[in-house]
Amino acid sequence: MASSSLSKQQSYDSSWTPKQNKLFEKALAKFDKDTPDRWQNVAKAVGEKSEEEVKRHYEILLEDLRHIEAGRVPIPNYKSTGSSTNAINN
Repeated sequence: MASSSLSKQQSYDSSWTPKQNKLFEKALAKFDKDTPDRWQNVAKAVGEKSEEEVKRHYEILLEDLRHIEAGRVPIPNYKSTGSSTNAINN
């Protein structure tokens, strides 16, 4: 069941462009949980998405946050290239 949910989530997420995700984030900051017609306003701000789509996208975001906070998502191991240090010292 989990893999089925993950597959549906991945296909759903891929239908959102980076620009739409940024608009979504900004709209969430602007229209908090106490805003009347919150999801209608968020959908309007994102454009090309329905109220149901933005609500589902928010639910996925919350689910992702729960996984991160529960430690189920490994922290990426970023390797330092040292190039930024060299650029500062030059």
